[in-house]
Order: sequence, then structure tokens, then C-alpha cells
Amino acid sequence: TYGPPMAVAPLPNVRQVVEYALTEIPAEKLWLGIPNYGYDWTLPFVRGESQARSLSNVAAVEQAAQVGAAIQFDPVAQAPFYTYTDPQGREHIVWFEDARSIRAKLELAGGNGLNGVGYWNVMRYFPQNWLVLNALFTLRQVL
Repeated sequence: TYGPPMAVAPLPNVRQVVEYALTEIPAEKLWLGIPNYGYDWTLPFVRGESQARSLSNVAAVEQAAQVGAAIQFDPVAQAPFYTYTDPQGREHIVWFEDARSIRAKLELAGGNGLNGVGYWNVMRYFPQNWLVLNALFTLRQVL
């Protein structure tokens, strides 16, 4: 929440971590953490002072509709985002996850033979995720 505005988990960064991890740990022992949330930053960002507000992916889409923001997609980060101006005249940028960004992360995990994935903040409602996950993989519960 205190970092600069950017995708929650940009695919090139996630790929870099996975590639390094695979040099140290067998793939069958690795799980990829997948975020299930987004961040709303008030601009301008000031390092050490600014703090983003966390919101669910569904809330991010609902907010975009409420403020009339066009959701865009960063093809490098493989993540959606939008900007808007609040009633006080402050500019915001919101980065979050959607079906496309989740699919990219799931394909990275599967393509590298990782043992599985886990979700950060699984309790936030995000139906797109489960549809994509179910379409790509056979699910099993791990206790």
C-alpha cells in the first residue's frame, strides 16, 4: 500500500521471481501466490507519505462504472487499470486483477510446472477468477 502506483503483480516481475526460484527450488515444491485485490492511489504519489487504498477486484470494476472511467489493459504488466478524478478534484489511478491478468499468472505457473497456486486474500468475492481457474486446471483441495 505504500509503494508507487503500478500493477499489483506485473507479469514480467512475477516471471523473473519464478525463473529465479526455479534455479534454487524444484518446480514441484513451488506454489505461485496470486493477488486477489487491487489498489487505488491518489496522485501525485509521494514516497513515504502516500498510501493506496486496497479494494477488491469486483469493487474496482464497480467503482470504474460509478466514476465513468474506461478500464484499460497494460499488455506488458498484463494488468487492468483506470484513472479518475474524485469529487475533491484529486486524480487517482487504480490497478487490479481481472480474468486476463489472472489467466496470465495461471499460465505462467502451469507452463513452468509449478505445484500449484495460492491466493492472497481468497475471501474477497471474485467470480472471474474461479471461472478461469476451472477452465485451465483440475482443482484439488490441499489441507
